[in-house]
Amino acid sequence: MTRGSLDDADIVDRIADIFLRRGAQAYLGERVTMAEHMLQTAALAAAEGAPEPLVAAALLHDIGHFTGEFGAYSPEDTMDRRHEATGAQALEGQFPAAVTQSVRLHVAAKRYLCATDPTYVARLSTASRHTLSLQGGPMSLSEVAEFRRLPFHAEAVRVRLWDDAGKTAGARTPAFEDFAPLLRRVSGLARSRTRG
Repeated sequence: MTRGSLDDADIVDRIADIFLRRGAQAYLGERVTMAEHMLQTAALAAAEGAPEPLVAAALLHDIGHFTGEFGAYSPEDTMDRRHEATGAQALEGQFPAAVTQSVRLHVAAKRYLCATDPTYVARLSTASRHTLSLQGGPMSLSEVAEFRRLPFHAEAVRVRLWDDAGKTAGARTPAFEDFAPLLRRVSGLARSRTRG
């Protein structure tokens, strides 16, 4: 097992335990909890008819706030905690690349959108604007070109847009348990590929 990995006999049970124990934590100064935000993001992906791996990525995009050595973001932070990298690392080998790479790239997708969509920055919450400054700000032209060459960059942009929209206080969503069968199916895709 690698450092930060969620490797276990049942990855979905491990993630469910994380949601249960830590999901009620405040989400980055927003008016929702971590679990509410992640569930809203997944619900938006599902409502849009996204493929199951993208719904899983939407649900798990911020898992790195729980698995990283630096913990969750604080509004007083002065450096990036790189939750996207620690989240992707925790899911590697347990979920297919469509999930892990969308998780890994969802912060880069924010920087990309800031550079390519003139209206996007104004739609960001205060906390997202603060983290943007810690994450490198809008991409340069060369970074935009490089991002567009990455596999799963388009999927990461979709996850990012659901991420931005998933911050509504009091929004009703399915529970984590409702997404568990989908997570098991998607994680099974990764395991069947490694066995095959």
